[in-house]
Amino acid sequence: MNGRGVLVTGASRGIGRATAAAFAAQGDRVAIHHRDSAKEAESLLRELPGEGHTIVQGDVSDAEAVRRMVDEAAEALGAIDVLVNNAGVFLHHPVMETSYEEWQDAWRRTLGVNLLGAANTTWCALRHMPAGGRVINITSRGAFRGEPDSPAYGASKAGMNALAQSLAVSLAPRGIAVAAVAPGFVETDMTNEHLKAPRGDAIRAQSPFGRVARAQEIAAAVLYLASPDAEWASGTVIDLNGASYLR
Repeated sequence: MNGRGVLVTGASRGIGRATAAAFAAQGDRVAIHHRDSAKEAESLLRELPGEGHTIVQGDVSDAEAVRRMVDEAAEALGAIDVLVNNAGVFLHHPVMETSYEEWQDAWRRTLGVNLLGAANTTWCALRHMPAGGRVINITSRGAFRGEPDSPAYGASKAGMNALAQSLAVSLAPRGIAVAAVAPGFVETDMTNEHLKAPRGDAIRAQSPFGRVARAQEIAAAVLYLASPDAEWASGTVIDLNGASYLR
């Protein structure tokens, strides 16, 4: 088979979609994962250049669904050379404005997808990943600056950074590199309602460039971290926020 086998979770829209397209454009075979966006996944499959791409479905908060989804991707691709943990949820739950039941539900749902989902997907994918493989987690600047109205999101992304760095150490002897990309605001379907609202100008002003990121810019960083030349970047968390938050 030509190219590498690449599994991108949450690939039907936004950053995941741009990332899947970028890998396909350089000749890789992509497994497009989605939870309940079959129509969007199918439209992306039709758009991707090259051959050997596939669609896999599953709720990443369900451990058995993850195992099944990853095994299906590996069978279709032949191997999983690159895993991009992109699937995520963002829930509004300010601590003083949320009931105890809502608070618990927000944490359970957010960690279940963003952190446990990524951890389980990685465990399963590593069973199909040869030496030279790559794991890249899509995290967030919120892991560092905090998310006051969505604390579970910030915590889950900080956990994804720690997961990437822990696995970078444990997997290096196997020739597998692990890293993370931490974007700020990105122009996607998920953020458009915020960017088009009155506060959109304030969001864009967070960066001295006066804009937010394009999904393709995040995908470009993922492609670098997945490249053969990026082994020495293992353990790295790349900030992609247009100087809107410096640490």
